[in-house]
Amino acid sequence: MPNVNFRHRDGSIDVVDAPLGSSLMSAAIKHPVDGIIAECGGNAMCATCHVYVDAAFGDRLPPMAEEEDEMLDGTASARTERSRLSCQIVVTEEMAGMTVDVPADQV
Repeated sequence: MPNVNFRHRDGSIDVVDAPLGSSLMSAAIKHPVDGIIAECGGNAMCATCHVYVDAAFGDRLPPMAEEEDEMLDGTASARTERSRLSCQIVVTEEMAGMTVDVPADQV
């Protein structure tokens, strides 16, 4: 089970055991990571699980689907080239040690 680091604005980090095949969002919810709200339960309909993926891991993620791309245009915190919805990231072994930054605001 890979560890994923959720880094907060204050520099604190939540290290989460993320089960293979689960979404990054569900791992964050299971280990109550502050700032991952996930209002829609992982259906890519609310953007309250927005994260900024460490650039070193960007090429290890699956391509962004059109629905995710559209939802990222409506995030509370600014969208960047590192923005992803954690509900759309399925955990793989290649993500071990990955750091994602939790935005300051989700709603």
